[in-house]
Amino acid sequence: MPIELASRMRHRLWVYGIGYMGTHMKTTIELNDALLQAVKDAAAREGTTLRVVFETALRGYLQSLSVASRAPFRLRRHVVKGNGLRPEAAESGWERIRDLSYEGRGG
Repeated sequence: MPIELASRMRHRLWVYGIGYMGTHMKTTIELNDALLQAVKDAAAREGTTLRVVFETALRGYLQSLSVASRAPFRLRRHVVKGNGLRPEAAESGWERIRDLSYEGRGG
């Protein structure tokens, strides 16, 4: 089947969910044929159900949103005592500074 035809074909998928308090939810999701088949194949390989695959994917998506909304990581400033760079490093480029950093450490 040509890819362009497959991308236009859609299946209507009924999803039933049972909550912890005995509530039921039913919704319709329209999926591309190729995507639905890939999900079915993955569920069969894993020995699980479509429900588990969809719930896992949706939980992962929601988790990624909460991670993205966190404040960005900021490295705390850390100052150490010392006299600056060694004289041979102060007049060198970054390659020499790296070499001096790993000197005697197998680098």
